[in-house]
Amino acid sequence: MGAAEDRLELVVDPARPTGRTLLAGGVEQSYVDLEDPGYLHFEYVRRMAAVADLAVPGGQPLEVLHLGGGALTLPRYLAATRPGSIQTVIERDPAVVDLVARELPPTPAGIEVRVADAREAVVAAPTEAYDLVLADIYRAARMPPHVTTTAFAAEVARVLRPDGIYLVNVTDLPPLVLTRVQAATLRAVFAEVCVVADRRMLRGRRYGNVVLVAALRPDRLPLARLAVRALRDPLPGGLLHGPALDTFIAGARPRTDDPEQ
Repeated sequence: MGAAEDRLELVVDPARPTGRTLLAGGVEQSYVDLEDPGYLHFEYVRRMAAVADLAVPGGQPLEVLHLGGGALTLPRYLAATRPGSIQTVIERDPAVVDLVARELPPTPAGIEVRVADAREAVVAAPTEAYDLVLADIYRAARMPPHVTTTAFAAEVARVLRPDGIYLVNVTDLPPLVLTRVQAATLRAVFAEVCVVADRRMLRGRRYGNVVLVAALRPDRLPLARLAVRALRDPLPGGLLHGPALDTFIAGARPRTDDPEQ
């Protein structure tokens, strides 16, 4: 990478003086409110938080693996909303870890940050260790191929407990090819999958973020409540599941580790 792509910054939100945005090469990566860990600026982060809020009884501590650390937005949120949670954060870039530790509020209790590759960390993790695995893994605005395959998804499934849930942030643009392939990939491994995003994105009308949600057990996901929460978001979202998801991913093939695919 060149110097511009490597440049990391924490900038003040002019509309919210306690807000800080982490930029990497000028691209927004994370947002943290210095005084309110419950404030979630980015809509995809709110959608991921909604799954955690609705899928497990409120306040219950969780064991969570975060793949991609950024400014620790969701680890801070879960530490505040579910005291006693044990969270492991895997961040590939030591410069991000150093900047966040130096410039942002101290890491809350129960959060361990490790510098490592996401796939290597999952492969090394013990079986059935986590209630949630959250993935927000990007390099130069792209998901590394080795974390997009059925083999990687199977490793995530292995480290989840039987009621566990896997959440993935996908940045995509019309016609959402990456999202469709990732949904097909997760369906090849997990018993239940849904897609949550801004309704305009699902109609192929804008660039943005899609959250994929996968569960090991059928009927595990709180679909009705999640659909209501998504609809009530400041950026109203939609949810695809079952036949609607079948239509959405029709023709998409799961991605494998085969370099020729």
